[in-house]
Amino acid sequence: MQDVLENNILRFWMDKMIDHENGGFYGRIDGHGQLHHDAVKGAILNARILWAFSSAYRVLSKLQDNHSDDNINLQLYLESATRAKDYFIDHFIDQEYGGVYWSLDSKGQPLDTKKQFYAIGFAIYGLSEYTRATGDREALDYALQLFDCIQEHAFDHEHNGYIEACTRDWQPVADMRLSEYDANYPKSQNTHLHIIEPYANLYRCIREMQAHVSCDYVPTIGSMLPIDIVVPPEIVIRVENALRNIISIFTDKILNPETHHLDLFFEMDWTRGAGHLESYGHDIECSWLLHEAALVLGDKKVLEKVEPIVRMVADASEKGIRPDGSMIHEANLDTGHDDDDLHWWVQAENVVGWFNIYQHFADETALDKAHRCWDYIKENLIDYENGEWYWSRHADGSINLVDDKAGFWKCPYHNSRMCLELIERVLCD
Repeated sequence: MQDVLENNILRFWMDKMIDHENGGFYGRIDGHGQLHHDAVKGAILNARILWAFSSAYRVLSKLQDNHSDDNINLQLYLESATRAKDYFIDHFIDQEYGGVYWSLDSKGQPLDTKKQFYAIGFAIYGLSEYTRATGDREALDYALQLFDCIQEHAFDHEHNGYIEACTRDWQPVADMRLSEYDANYPKSQNTHLHIIEPYANLYRCIREMQAHVSCDYVPTIGSMLPIDIVVPPEIVIRVENALRNIISIFTDKILNPETHHLDLFFEMDWTRGAGHLESYGHDIECSWLLHEAALVLGDKKVLEKVEPIVRMVADASEKGIRPDGSMIHEANLDTGHDDDDLHWWVQAENVVGWFNIYQHFADETALDKAHRCWDYIKENLIDYENGEWYWSRHADGSINLVDDKAGFWKCPYHNSRMCLELIERVLCD
């Protein structure tokens, strides 16, 4: 996995996606490998690039043994992370109203200025990881500002939870959809999933600063951050309470108690909408992210409540696993239609989710599921000639070349995170 991470994924993004003319990174390479110089630059793509290179620098620094090649690669990862951080702050942060623009044109000018809280969550994720890796105060300050934006403008004080989107100046917006493929509901599992993820990372970052050591959770590694970075106690408490609350949202609102799947779309009062949908990739991803959030929070009572749910959600996701170890995307139980494309991100989360079950619950069958899906990835999704992974394989085994190799949604995030999670849990523990 380390070889795939460094020589297939990260190398691709450094060699082919750095925009030396306009700054930052290009917005798109299509499925046939064609670079689109004028492509839109998305907030999600750039925040995920920031996270990937920051995390790679942080984790792989623990493995380097003073060999010159290792040090050169680490320096390149740090340079790429810093490039992503500087570009994101300079171009994606809305200095007038706060928050993050949804997209920029290829020159770096704001294009779609709506505030999608999913994207703001990823900005917190990337910026907090950069702080964990480097001790950078600017990145932490922006991460905390964006946390305040979500809490102020997205949080539903009446019914709990977070709405999907606002206009640039935080007014209501009619179309809240994350993409054209989503149903237009004010709340979604997907946005909550990518708010719990950055909130856990932000809280972990702050705790590492307080203790100057890693948080007491598995995996137990982290940066030794400078002692002169102090976060006021009231901010620490706010982040902790928000993390605690969103964990309860998953266990009490989003989890379907009858099926143990996670429902996808909701009205403001948490009435479930959009029919009976099962998203197996999101189920298995949530199983380990929810577990991680509880571990980072460090409250034994919360963990006792969460851990049985972690196993139930993972077991429910198994419905999407094929005999070869791969996992299909989702199913619509109302229509009987299965989206049986084998997406790159679903396979990556499938590996991490089942390894997490093995690691924490000593379930050998879960380790076998992780191994088999990793074998599928190696044989079917990695582009060994051109770098990175294909978007998906169709059910008939053919490669999907219609969707991007790199783009608005195809980022070095799910696949690099899979590699980094396994490296960190196995080699650095």
